[in-house]
Amino acid sequence: MISQESIRFAAVGDLHCRKESAGSLRNLFAQAAEAADALLLCGDLTDYGLPEETHVLVEEMAAARIPIVAVLGNHDFESGRQEEVQRILIEAGVRVLDGEACEIHGVGIVGVKGFAGGYGRGTLGPWGENSIKQFVNEALHEALKLESALAKLRTSQRIAMLHYSPIEATVKGEPVEIYAFLGTSRLEEPLIRYPVNAVFHGHAHRGSPEGKTVNNIPVYNVAKPLLQRSFPDRPPFRIIEIPKTEAGSV
Repeated sequence: MISQESIRFAAVGDLHCRKESAGSLRNLFAQAAEAADALLLCGDLTDYGLPEETHVLVEEMAAARIPIVAVLGNHDFESGRQEEVQRILIEAGVRVLDGEACEIHGVGIVGVKGFAGGYGRGTLGPWGENSIKQFVNEALHEALKLESALAKLRTSQRIAMLHYSPIEATVKGEPVEIYAFLGTSRLEEPLIRYPVNAVFHGHAHRGSPEGKTVNNIPVYNVAKPLLQRSFPDRPPFRIIEIPKTEAGSV
């Protein structure tokens, strides 16, 4: 599959795998393995963050014999068992990133879950009640994890994976009232300082398929429900090609 010129990445998020999902995702994974050299999973891999759901998911993944990189989403935290979810995925061979970096076929990949907080002038500030400060500090912490991972990359080609959106453009289509809960501009700031080839996220099921950061980095919303609705004639994942270069290090 790997060509001399480029590496093909398939990306999708918001699989929301349940205990009853056995057999429903195998075709997606098989199609992704046929179309791409690696698969990126952008959070909400499970519906309630249960180990039982994760076991079903890794059984479905058996159809994809390509490298898989993932970040967790808010649904994967729902039951407070996210560490078990992550462990099961790692034992199945999935690289789960949470402020770390890895390299696939010479392309550097960083991943964080991200967090909420709003965009532009509407970004929530750490002022007032302690609970508000804690909320904002969570967004800042996720942004710092992203920046730290990006700073470690030594590859010329690089990808960022998140669950929450770093820009407003890819959440448009959702009710305006919930924009602030779908991501935050704080996640865009590290991408300005450390540019990448592309950014992938999920979470906004009714958002828009793509947009750009202020420094023109393409951002793709790969929430599975959005891809199914926007591109009904295609398998529900997004493919991008990254030019092949000499491998670097992370």
